Amino acid sequence: MGLIECKGISKRFGEKVALDDVSVDIPKGQIFGLLGPNGAGKTTLIRIINRITIPNSGEVVFDGHPITQSDVEKIGYLPEERGLYRKMEVGDQAMYLAQLKGLSAAEARRELKQWFVRFGIQDWWKKKVEELSKGMAQKLQFITTVVHKPSLMILDEPFSGFDPVNAELIRKEILRLKDEGATIILSTHNMESVEELCDRIALINKSKLVITGGVDEIRREHGNNNIELIYSGEQKVADAAGLFTVLSDEDNAGRHTAVITIGDGVSSNDVLAAILSSGVTVNSFKELIPRMNDIFIKLVTQEEEA
Repeated sequence: MGLIECKGISKRFGEKVALDDVSVDIPKGQIFGLLGPNGAGKTTLIRIINRITIPNSGEVVFDGHPITQSDVEKIGYLPEERGLYRKMEVGDQAMYLAQLKGLSAAEARRELKQWFVRFGIQDWWKKKVEELSKGMAQKLQFITTVVHKPSLMILDEPFSGFDPVNAELIRKEILRLKDEGATIILSTHNMESVEELCDRIALINKSKLVITGGVDEIRREHGNNNIELIYSGEQKVADAAGLFTVLSDEDNAGRHTAVITIGDGVSSNDVLAAILSSGVTVNSFKELIPRMNDIFIKLVTQEEEA
């Protein structure tokens, strides 16, 4: 059973269908990628999970029961649209938001001080929020999202506004929070982050669920039986038994890098044996698994064409 189960969620705004019978299961202790192009319905689903918006039909189940307002207090939500009180001091702003999440003043100060040290921003406490850069403000909002140790964290484009160094810092913190048992919904257009961080994903397009499942499982499912072959020999490999097709073969002073595609139902062992029997020396033989970015574009384009 997942920590969050969305069952048949549909939502309309007037004539516009924002979500159409969407069902996803978000397991405990995993990072779940919520993907889709702009306007697909991701933010609407996030708002329904947070009880900001009520669905027209379907239900959200939290840890085995229909979600309630008290469950929402166990959620940390970092929206894509950032919002801080610009005239407040950073420390006062952080204390205010932490106490809204149920921490006492003493608990909030203790936890925030630890986070400020971890992020190297302990000198910001007395600065005004308006003095912060976009990236600095983003750090503050990330901290106030997770400071109360929520069991579910919803992070909408959490890397926006960060340089590579600080983006890496946030990635490490997300993984650390997962290791400590948090369940995380990550909504992002950064497919590299999806591959690096996410255990499972759901892709929504034009209000409908297109695909959901494990990241590795989906990548393998959408592979094209392509193999990268690095070999050396006086002649190029050629298929004499109908086992594979050579798509490309580059020769660099006798060291070849080739891409071959294996026929349906043909085993990799049979292909490798056939190549070795041709007299070449095989240095590397590995499956080419498509990137999530390519799969995203392929699936969304197919939906558009349909």
